[in-house]
Amino acid sequence: MTDPLTGEPLALDLLNTRPRDGDRLADPAALRRWLELEHGRGLLEVPAVIGAAELAAVREVRELAVAAVGRARRGEPVPGAVLDALNARLLAAPLVGELLPGPGGAVLRRRRTGPAAARLAGELAEAVAELLSGPVLLASVRDCAAEDCELLFVPANPRRRWCSPATCGNRARVARHYRRQRDGG
Repeated sequence: MTDPLTGEPLALDLLNTRPRDGDRLADPAALRRWLELEHGRGLLEVPAVIGAAELAAVREVRELAVAAVGRARRGEPVPGAVLDALNARLLAAPLVGELLPGPGGAVLRRRRTGPAAARLAGELAEAVAELLSGPVLLASVRDCAAEDCELLFVPANPRRRWCSPATCGNRARVARHYRRQRDGG
């Protein structure tokens, strides 16, 4: 398996960890790799220890995101039970601010409280909530046009059709080339 598609809003990157070719969060080590990729993009922290509880919490939020985002993209209401579960993850690890000494006086550091699994779940649930509550962003989410891909992306260019021009886009261009060669033209 290749590295997970990253670079999309965090909620989409989370959804994209479950493509057709396997679960990119198959074990705690895979979760650590994904979290480290996401850390530089705004994820608040990568826990020092990632075990079964953290993996289960992230997978649970991912399943809630699948249910919520899929329905919302189809214009259907998100079930109350799904919203309640996402809210429970947010409440289990509140985001707090803390002033620390820094250049020019003080620096505000934000962090979630609670056990590592709850903090991860809370942060990912917040990303899902931001996607669901931002109708413009949600409306711009697209499915990859490649036949064998189910990844999601937000196009920077309105003509973008593939999750990744280097993988799905290239495969589509190569397939088109071979069809033209085969069909004589």
